[in-house]
Amino acid sequence: SADVKEVEIPVPWGHIRGNWWGPADKQPIVAIHGWQDNSGTFDALAQLLPNVAILSIDLPGHGLSSHLPVGQFNYIFWDGVLALRRIVRYYKWNKVRLLGHSLGGAISFLYAASYPDEVDALISLDIVSPSTMDIKKTAPLTGDYIDRFLKYEMLTLDSVPCYDYDEMLEIVEQAYGGSITKKGAEILMKRGMQQAYKKDKYYFSRDPRLKVSLLGMLSLDLALEYASQIKCAYLNIRAVPGMKFEQPENYQKVLDVIKLGARKFEYHEVEGTHHVHLNEPEIIAPIITNFLQNL
Repeated sequence: SADVKEVEIPVPWGHIRGNWWGPADKQPIVAIHGWQDNSGTFDALAQLLPNVAILSIDLPGHGLSSHLPVGQFNYIFWDGVLALRRIVRYYKWNKVRLLGHSLGGAISFLYAASYPDEVDALISLDIVSPSTMDIKKTAPLTGDYIDRFLKYEMLTLDSVPCYDYDEMLEIVEQAYGGSITKKGAEILMKRGMQQAYKKDKYYFSRDPRLKVSLLGMLSLDLALEYASQIKCAYLNIRAVPGMKFEQPENYQKVLDVIKLGARKFEYHEVEGTHHVHLNEPEIIAPIITNFLQNL
């Protein structure tokens, strides 16, 4: 397997962990996983991109990274943009290349729009922007989400549910509803679960508060405004059937706006589930390689 080393980046509340794949002397593409996933999501793909350095991070509250401080609410997209900014500053990079899947693609989109002159290229897998929500649905959810957050906040390590290894994998596979294979579940769980106090039992390492992090959603007009700021080279790979979006027609609307401003624009559709990059990375690796070689 390819050259990989574990990295740890200090942040005020602990650390952000990740995997640095490939050459240590090259500036890496920063790769950001999806909601409740972790950096393992890119393990298989990174090995198919020879001579490309990739820093695949665990977002705060995911994988082996520290959870946000107690009392702090998660607004996943916005927390992610801030975490990415901290990483860029830590390494003192002037320009970055970003690779994002799902939530990670949404974070990369917001980052490329917020720092248009500091992003060289953006590769987005099965997402274009933060999922736009119907604002009529957002408002009625708010109270319930805040109360659920307060409930999750009370969970302590001794009250977190524990399972044996095979049970864990079964729960994970079912939760993804066919989007990942058993092998994919095993890869994600390398960083996604921790040994519990009880022998041979495990618990999910991700922060349970992430489950109610949907209050930072965008409306379509705001997503389009961010899209208009993007200037970098842009590649979007859409899986078919891929992710089911609440407002699927908005995907194309946002892409059309990005196309106007991006210095280079590519869109590809591939057969597969939302996690095609994890299940069958050989399908998308050549598209990414080709895009990077022609920047």
